[in-house]
Amino acid sequence: MNVLTKCKLALGIIVAFFSLPSFAVPCSDCSNGFERGQVPRVDQLESSRGPYSVKTINVSRLARGFGGGTIHYSTESGGQQGIIAVVPGYVSYESSIQWWGPRLASWGFTVITINTNTIYDQPDNRAGQLSAAIDYVIDKSKDRTSPIYGLVDPNRVGVIGWSMGGGGSLKLATDRKIDAVIPQAPWYLGLNRFSTITSPTMIIACQADAVAPVSVHASRFYNQIPRTTPKAYFEIALGSHFCANTGYPSEDILGRNGVAWMKRFIDKDERYTQFLCGQNFDSSLRVSEYRDNCSYY
Repeated sequence: MNVLTKCKLALGIIVAFFSLPSFAVPCSDCSNGFERGQVPRVDQLESSRGPYSVKTINVSRLARGFGGGTIHYSTESGGQQGIIAVVPGYVSYESSIQWWGPRLASWGFTVITINTNTIYDQPDNRAGQLSAAIDYVIDKSKDRTSPIYGLVDPNRVGVIGWSMGGGGSLKLATDRKIDAVIPQAPWYLGLNRFSTITSPTMIIACQADAVAPVSVHASRFYNQIPRTTPKAYFEIALGSHFCANTGYPSEDILGRNGVAWMKRFIDKDERYTQFLCGQNFDSSLRVSEYRDNCSYY
């Protein structure tokens, strides 16, 4: 091979590398996590969809351990994806929390939004169903006939829950290794072990919550979580108990923080810390309080 041919070959490799899509370059061997593409702008994080298209798989109610639901996934992000399971609250259905599915999957996660075995299940039971849903996704990723075969990383897991589901997500974090937790308007009564939680936890609270008043539930739970655990408290101004549900007006800022939290702690992507630490909502009428124990390095 002469010198000219070698130079053309090298130039071709360089051009091919820089022509790769910006959102499809994983860095799973890097010291700072499982990076995907460029860091987005705030308005991109607040958009209803991220950079990847999303497909879905229906999960039968006969699934073991929970009441069925939907798997949301994308095959475009490159590399294996973290798993996120999302559970609704008391007397509610998957539809109330389903918006998280495509929102998070479009940023490179495999998300299962579920129904519970009965709408009356209590928080501890919902914790078990979250765990069963996670295991279901892991099993499907091992099934050669499944559309998500080989897609997920079983060692990177997050959970989200609303109301009693939020209490269940906190409960599960005391029983199983979870990389990121987002309880929404969490409800939990009785003894708990939330003071033992080591999973990074962002609590979404609703200021005017009459069902799970923040002083009894969300704020108290935040204070119980150790200072050594990365945590945040994000309260929607004048929000009712339903302030984090499908179709709520603050879905954009909820999505921004939710995506950033999962990217930071499931993908270990430190570039997203900037969206979580030092947030200033003084000029916003939609956020009544934001607390954190940054920095998360």
